Amino acid sequence: MSTIFWDLDGTLTDPKPGITKSFIYALEKLGMPTPAPDDLEWVIGPALLDSFAQLGVDDPQVAVNFYRERYTKDGLFENRVYDGIPQLLSGLQNAGYTMCIATAKPHAYARKITAHFGLAQYMSHEFGPELDGTRNNKGELLAYALNQTGCDAATSIMIGDRHHDIDAARAVGMKSIGVTWGYGSKGELGQANTLCATPTELQMAISKLQPL
Repeated sequence: MSTIFWDLDGTLTDPKPGITKSFIYALEKLGMPTPAPDDLEWVIGPALLDSFAQLGVDDPQVAVNFYRERYTKDGLFENRVYDGIPQLLSGLQNAGYTMCIATAKPHAYARKITAHFGLAQYMSHEFGPELDGTRNNKGELLAYALNQTGCDAATSIMIGDRHHDIDAARAVGMKSIGVTWGYGSKGELGQANTLCATPTELQMAISKLQPL
C-alpha cells in the first residue's frame, strides 16, 4: 500500500467539545430542545446538514449557519490530537507513505485544525467538502481525491472511525481500516478490512494490508 487517506474527526483528533457545543448553540438559536453533549456524539463524523435534518430541523442550512457562528470563533480548537497520533504519522511518513486528509469537515476548517495541531506537515493533500456542501458525500469526496492526486485506489487505504469512511472506501474500490477509539461502534465498522484499537495496532495493520 502506498497512500493513506485519513478521516480527521474521531480518528486523528477528538473534536467533541467544539462540535457538540456548537451544535447545541445552533439548536438554542432555533428554539429547539438541546440534548446533553454526551447524547450528541452521533453527530461527530457525518455531514452537519444530514445531522440537523435527522433531528427534524425545518431548514438544515440555517442550522448549519448558526453552528458555524460559534464553531469558527471558538469550536475549531476545542479539540485535541489523540495520544500516539503524531508519532504514528511521523513513522508512516518516514516509511514512505503518501498521506492525505479526507474529512466530512469543510476543508476551509480542516486545514486550520491540521495546521494548528501540527498535523499538516504529514499530509500531501487535504480534502473536504466546500462550504456550500459540494462533496458532502464521502464517496464522492474520495473519488475526487483519487482524481486530483492520481493515486490508485487499489494501493490506497481509507482510515476512519465511522461507517461513512468504510462505505466511501468500498464505493471507490479502496481497502479500509476502522479505528475504535473514535465515535463509531464496532458494529458500524464491520465492513472494514480490519479494526484497530490503538495507534500502535494501526501501524502494524497498515504494514500488513495488501493491495487489492
